[in-house]
Amino acid sequence: MQLTVLVDNNTLIDRYFLAEPGLSFLIEDEDLSVLFDMGYSDIFIRNAQKMGKNLTSLDYIVLSHSHLDHTWGIEPYLRYLTELAIENHPFSRPALVAHPESLTGVSADGLREIGSLISKERLAKHFDLHLSKEPQFLTEHLIFLGEIPRTNDFEGTLPFGRKDGSNEDDIVIEDSALVYKTPNGLVIITGCSHAGICNIIDYAKKVCKDQRILDIIGGFHLLSPPKRQLKGTISYFKNLHPTMVHACHCTDLSSKIALSSVVNIEEVGVGLSLQY
Repeated sequence: MQLTVLVDNNTLIDRYFLAEPGLSFLIEDEDLSVLFDMGYSDIFIRNAQKMGKNLTSLDYIVLSHSHLDHTWGIEPYLRYLTELAIENHPFSRPALVAHPESLTGVSADGLREIGSLISKERLAKHFDLHLSKEPQFLTEHLIFLGEIPRTNDFEGTLPFGRKDGSNEDDIVIEDSALVYKTPNGLVIITGCSHAGICNIIDYAKKVCKDQRILDIIGGFHLLSPPKRQLKGTISYFKNLHPTMVHACHCTDLSSKIALSSVVNIEEVGVGLSLQY
């Protein structure tokens, strides 16, 4: 399996791509092509084209959760497909995999919309919707985890805005991840880890019945985290013994430095390509 970073907050040095505070990965495994998250704008398309990556024959689009830095690229992607149709270029009709709450609107203080811009009904015109709280096996090796149980007491409780029609704080219950099974252990692929990176890892191990962690790549939602959360995360990772960790997007520098005291933290940026 090959994973290519199409969108992140940073680019790799001497790689002239575009970056934004968002996330998008392209996953290729033999004949399978999966787009995980779509960033905030159209730069995942522009970066992919510059890399020579094909986004016209996707099998799956997977959304980690509803927020703008992961879903707002849907709109330019639909424009891209429309332009392909106008020019009579072929393209696939991918399945869109997500938790059901990932296609809802979200408001935050001073911001009228930070959630999905396009309704489920409109998206169904373009994609085959596979919305589920339960794990979905996209292939024998690649699994969408669905709704993540929040079992520890130090993460996954911070609210982030409010869902449409609700006055209650949103704890982003839809936040999910992918896990890829390799002969050497699991590769866990996260969006923002609102559910808690340790909760995600625990659930991935349970679903896949494998305790070995080869890599964890994506956002860990450690942005000036409470001391209790960071301490719990560091203690968890110290006992986890992953082969490597690619923390990016919503993981701040001080959290990466703290994690580097117990695990092998690797560089991440647009243009990075990993083979598993």
